[in-house]
Amino acid sequence: MDRFDAMRVFVRIVERRSFTRAADDLNLPRATVTDAVKALETRLGVRLLQRTTRQVTPTLEGEAFYARCLHLIADVEDAESAFSDANPRGPLRIEMHGALARRLLFPRLPEFLSKYPDIELDVSEGDRYIDIVREGVDCAVRVGELRDSDLIARRLTLLAEATAASPDYCARHGMPADLDALQDGHLMVGFKSSAIGALLPLEFRHEGRVRHVSLPTRVRVGGADSYLGAALAGFGIIQSPCYRLESHFAAGRLLPLLEAFPPLPSPVNIVYPRTRLPSPRLRAFIDWAADAFGESTRD
Repeated sequence: MDRFDAMRVFVRIVERRSFTRAADDLNLPRATVTDAVKALETRLGVRLLQRTTRQVTPTLEGEAFYARCLHLIADVEDAESAFSDANPRGPLRIEMHGALARRLLFPRLPEFLSKYPDIELDVSEGDRYIDIVREGVDCAVRVGELRDSDLIARRLTLLAEATAASPDYCARHGMPADLDALQDGHLMVGFKSSAIGALLPLEFRHEGRVRHVSLPTRVRVGGADSYLGAALAGFGIIQSPCYRLESHFAAGRLLPLLEAFPPLPSPVNIVYPRTRLPSPRLRAFIDWAADAFGESTRD
């Protein structure tokens, strides 16, 4: 293995905190990954990684070498892209919520794969805010206001949201005519945000201001699918992107509430680590996604 490939291996180990996970990501034997790091440490004359029974962490020298490797790898990829006619190539790992991927990403994904046939996408999904460096992800598509200053973000679009509850819930609790009526025995499905570790209040636009309302909860969830499912089961009021509610409104499974007081739209951003220069394949995906997401939400 040459020095440049060994640097790629080392970077992946630092990011994944594991020899085994790095080997899986790179489709290499575990022994090859181990030998590559040993060769680097021997050549440099320093220990780069501290190994424990639970994880692998970089030493101080390893942290410094990791930062230099990131820039060297990015420079080489930029040079190769600038001086060849080849399209961006290689694996691209993306994390986003599954419903968002099904609505906004997959319908237009054939266009991207046709334009960039040498890029391979690995799309994982989840509701929690992950450490995208530690998880070995190149970028993440996130809904909501961002709080992580270690990430660079590019705004993709805004998602209109609506307030809803099931017919059964409305039969038992009534349909609130205004925001003050929410205090008259109404419940919300509690959504616990992994970003802040607390339940999110309902929010409404009223007379040019945003009003936050927290209601009692009997059911609390931590995932978007469970949140919607709890509303369909009649456990309380929810607020969710319109694209997730439209079919349920049309079928009568949910009823729109307080349409004169809509929630703020939710921003959708694509984020990647500030410490890592984007590769040509990541830049290609970001540029394409900004256009594709904008078109999807204008449909």
